[in-house]
Amino acid sequence: MSTARTRLAARGDYRAFYPVPTRWMDNDVYGHVNNVHYYSYFDTAIAHFLIREGGLDPWRDPVIGYCVESSCRFDAGLRFPDPVTAGLRVHKLGRSSCVYLIGIFRGDEEVAAATGDFVHVFVDRASERPVAIPAAIRAALERLHDPA
Repeated sequence: MSTARTRLAARGDYRAFYPVPTRWMDNDVYGHVNNVHYYSYFDTAIAHFLIREGGLDPWRDPVIGYCVESSCRFDAGLRFPDPVTAGLRVHKLGRSSCVYLIGIFRGDEEVAAATGDFVHVFVDRASERPVAIPAAIRAALERLHDPA
């Protein structure tokens, strides 16, 4: 799935928010959160959403989501112990896939320190082949869906 790299930066652009605490180990030698950890923040926020809102049981469900593409744009540095919140929105919703747009916010700041997108393809756990998004997960994704 190819994505049009839509960037959202304001807190009001997102539909759901999840706290993602920074850790001492997230800082790199330059004293800021290393870029690789932003992808972990994306994945953590999406997992919280799918488990809490979509009823996903990542250890037992026959259909799971695979990240097949992700990107991140950094606009401001974060550092431990900054409180971080990830904002989520669904930009595209297909039969077996979706594109999340994510904003990473420091504390209560209104402008994202980083923005990104994350493409999930839902697959049969056993065959790893794409399948339709399960109904409960689709319903949760539809609540976040705003293609604008």
